[in-house]
Amino acid sequence: MVATTRTVIQRYLLPRQLHPFAWWGYALAIAVAGSTTTNPLLLLGFIAVICLVTVSRRGSNPWARSFRMYLYLAAFIIVVRIGFRVLFGGADGPTILFTLPEIPLPSWVRGIRLLGPVSLESVLSGFYDGARLAMIVVCFGAANSLANPKKLLASLPGALYELGTVMIVAVSALPQLGESLQRVARARKLRRAPATRTRRERLRVVETIIVPVLSDALERSLSLAASMDVRGYGRTGTQTPRDRALSLGLALVSMGGLAVWAFRFLGGVPDLRLLDIPVISTVLLAVGVGAAVAALRISGRDVQRTQYRPIRWGLAETLAVACGVIPAVTIYLRANYADAWILFPSVSPFQWPALDLPLLLVLIVAALPAFITPAPEIRRSA
Repeated sequence: MVATTRTVIQRYLLPRQLHPFAWWGYALAIAVAGSTTTNPLLLLGFIAVICLVTVSRRGSNPWARSFRMYLYLAAFIIVVRIGFRVLFGGADGPTILFTLPEIPLPSWVRGIRLLGPVSLESVLSGFYDGARLAMIVVCFGAANSLANPKKLLASLPGALYELGTVMIVAVSALPQLGESLQRVARARKLRRAPATRTRRERLRVVETIIVPVLSDALERSLSLAASMDVRGYGRTGTQTPRDRALSLGLALVSMGGLAVWAFRFLGGVPDLRLLDIPVISTVLLAVGVGAAVAALRISGRDVQRTQYRPIRWGLAETLAVACGVIPAVTIYLRANYADAWILFPSVSPFQWPALDLPLLLVLIVAALPAFITPAPEIRRSA
């Protein structure tokens, strides 16, 4: 029995690539959890957790190296939010940190002030808002770094296969453009072209670089499209008029239900509540999502396509999504049914942010995919 359990665990932990929908579901759930709070300690904790999961579970593919750029963008967002608070009047509280020379504006510009006194409350408000937006950006960067974009597009429902085919060709065009540029530059270096002197010679050099690069990238993209067409991409099955009408009707029902739900949600329309749950809005959302799923299944069941080595949804994918959904549900319930001051620390008067035991457990659960999911397959270059 012990040996069987050990074998199952070892087989589960074999290095493999997780389903891209699992990583996107995990990242979106963490983004939803962080968007419902302004506690900087919790937001920075989510950023640290996302960094841990991404660093430990990203592969060696080119898209996995893009996470650093999202971190730079997140830091830039925080700095810009604080900078805007300081630039356009930062005296929104009694605690003045310093005073900058104010820039006078014309009399017709009302309600806007440049520089002047800067308060602690204004700086903290900008930092809290910037940290929340930065956390969302980091979550999307983690999803892009962890999920294979080609596998993600290939795993789309059958009704969206045409969109997936177009996106695969478009996504592969940019790496092919960079590789073509390296090939042309290497060829020019081997030829040892003479140094340019006149303006016409410099324009000639640009022409001899841009035209071969674009033509080579276009030819390779067309070759990819032709190979995909040979393998059966872009071919549809025969759909009966009844199925076509049914899928169209379900799509209309889905758009109508989701539109009414969005109007009620954004407009704050009073709703009938059962156990403090909005009944009408919940029914509209469920009907809209259910009709959309049914329309996609009916439209895609006649599509004939194959996928090379598809990634199956397993226990690891379910655990990864659950580690994102549990924190989102916990913080939502905490914000609506319990003492929510810890999720929204006061700025004026200033209140020190804190974390209690449930929020620490939320961060621990969010960090579990770094340990309970299989490690990715690392391709080592010879």
